[in-house]
Amino acid sequence: MFARHFQAELVCASVDSSRYMVSESPDGSMTSLPFDPDLPDLTPTGFDPRLEARLAAALTDQGVAWSTLALAGDPARALGHLAETLGASMIVVGTREPTARHGLQSFFGGSVAVHLAHRQHRPVVIIPLAPVPFDDALPWESA
Repeated sequence: MFARHFQAELVCASVDSSRYMVSESPDGSMTSLPFDPDLPDLTPTGFDPRLEARLAAALTDQGVAWSTLALAGDPARALGHLAETLGASMIVVGTREPTARHGLQSFFGGSVAVHLAHRQHRPVVIIPLAPVPFDDALPWESA
C-alpha cells in the first residue's frame, strides 16, 4: 500500500459528475448542487457509505491514517484540485471493469486517469481493477 510505504495519509475521494461545487472548505470538502435545475435535491451528498465500509474493513489495522471526501464536477478537475489543495504527493486512481460501455465512455470523454496524467505536475498512479492479458481482446475491441 502506497500510503503506508510513504507514511502518508490516504484520502479516498469520489466525484459525482452530475453535481457542481458551490463552496469549498480548507480540507478539500465541498457542498454541491445538481446541474439539473429541475431536480429538487438540495440535500448534501456524501461519500457512499457502502464503499466507506469496504474501505474501513480493508484499512483497519493497516497503520494508515485515512479519510473520505465526496466531490462534485468533472472528475479529473475535482481530483486534481483536491490534490493541489491538500498538497498531495501523488494521485492514485483505479480503473473500471473493462466493458464495452466503459470503452465508449473513455473513447468519447477520455479516461479520468489520462486527463490527470496530462494535466498534473504530480505522479498519477493507475491501479488496474481487472487486467486483461495482452493476448486477449479488450471488450470494446471485439465488438
